[in-house]
Amino acid sequence: MAAGGLTAGTAEAGPSDTDRGFRVAAPAWKACGTDKYPTLQCASVEVPLSHADPEGRTITLALSRVPHTAQRSQGPLLVNPGGPGGSGRTLAGFVASSLPKEVAAQYDIIGFDPRGVGASTPALDCSPRYFRTVRPDPVPDSAEAEQTNLARVKSFAESCRTKYPEVLPHINTVSAAHDLDLIRQALGAERVSYLGYSYGTYLGAVYAKLYPERVRRLVLDSVVDPTQVWYDANLAQNHAFNDRHRAFMAWVARHDAHYRLGTDPERVEERWYEMRSELAEKPADGTVGPAELEDTYIPGGYYNGFWPYLAEAFSAHVNEGDDGPLVEAYENFGAPDDGDDNGYSVYTAVECRDATWPRDWEQWRKDNWEAYARAPFLTWNNAWYNAPCAFWPTDAVRTVDITNDKLPPALLFQATNDAATPYRGGVTVHQLLAGSSLVVEQGGGNHGITLSGNTCLDRHLAAYLADGTVPRSTRGEADAVCEALPDPEPPASKAAPSTARGSALHSLLGFRG
Repeated sequence: MAAGGLTAGTAEAGPSDTDRGFRVAAPAWKACGTDKYPTLQCASVEVPLSHADPEGRTITLALSRVPHTAQRSQGPLLVNPGGPGGSGRTLAGFVASSLPKEVAAQYDIIGFDPRGVGASTPALDCSPRYFRTVRPDPVPDSAEAEQTNLARVKSFAESCRTKYPEVLPHINTVSAAHDLDLIRQALGAERVSYLGYSYGTYLGAVYAKLYPERVRRLVLDSVVDPTQVWYDANLAQNHAFNDRHRAFMAWVARHDAHYRLGTDPERVEERWYEMRSELAEKPADGTVGPAELEDTYIPGGYYNGFWPYLAEAFSAHVNEGDDGPLVEAYENFGAPDDGDDNGYSVYTAVECRDATWPRDWEQWRKDNWEAYARAPFLTWNNAWYNAPCAFWPTDAVRTVDITNDKLPPALLFQATNDAATPYRGGVTVHQLLAGSSLVVEQGGGNHGITLSGNTCLDRHLAAYLADGTVPRSTRGEADAVCEALPDPEPPASKAAPSTARGSALHSLLGFRG
């Protein structure tokens, strides 16, 4: 496939040149509540596929809302779970129920499925069942293994080109940011507030760059480093996830009395890789091979609340030869659900279009073997996850410089040991957004840290959303520091995954970005 087979020139036009004459209709809200979030309402809005051509083809964006109940409204609070490719409609209900009632009551909390995602139309699905089991071993330890994986990712890119030739050039962060402003207009708001997790921090920062005068409050949690979008960001992830996986191994070793896998973290890690090798020879239940095993344990790098269940599965395989818990863990944490083909299609479409990727596979091979030598846990799994970008049929748009001195104070949250968006990203964006405040979770390794059980972090979030209060410090990189919550304890008995708030949030956040 020729690089740049589909082109759309440069980036989508800036705000002064977009959507002239396009009138976005107000949403027609209808009740769509669930048992968990009974006050949710749903609607959709129509926006241009190309913001530079507002008279051309249109697409729809699916919205959700928990309306304000206080006499005094602070306007819309848009929320995004990351990805890219994450559906945000349910997140509105979660945020509304997790904030202090007196704060949530002041906002219309708005969830949305970004263009191409979920209930928005068209919803991308380039290659149904792309993650069907058992996939090839991610580690290309032979030329044949490498060619098998290469054929797979090339086929995915070609399928996207064939199915969505008109749409792919318009699936990117800048286009999604312009969508946000049309959502603002549809809501009849002069300004909007925004809470974004993970990739949602980058989307929010890009929106703030394009429309600084439209931002009322801006919360960025687990912050993407915008100077590494996206190839370098994924290489950095490999090392951070390896560190986080080793932290999990050390936790298992500390609880040897429960899991019986040894007291030496290095030996525990060796046994995990021995398990991986065994599954390469004989996948568990014909379902969980090495790729699926990595998919199962990657969520443990996002949230330590999953550790007890992952450790139980590890222990059962090693000590009893029982793969039932491992297969169950794969189904709970690693197996694709109905929306994952869509989410991955949008993930690749956004990341491959957003920034320049190497088109020479030799560079990918060199960089990833170098990373694998020090960080074997995620490297090749992550490489193949992103490798369609080496063969993507659209050219890249210009990366956005999010530097901004025109915003009201923004509030950033970052854990020091976050694997998905490493700590330096939070510090970098803090420096790029003039007047922003950075709240650090010291010793924390989870990704997505507000509304997840840490009351210190949540106090800062609530105060900011209530009246704009931000912490200030002249010492160090952080304006405020909150201690991380303690790691979990092994359960007294085998149990289903927790329904605690942290688990609820992490079931809504998009993995990988």
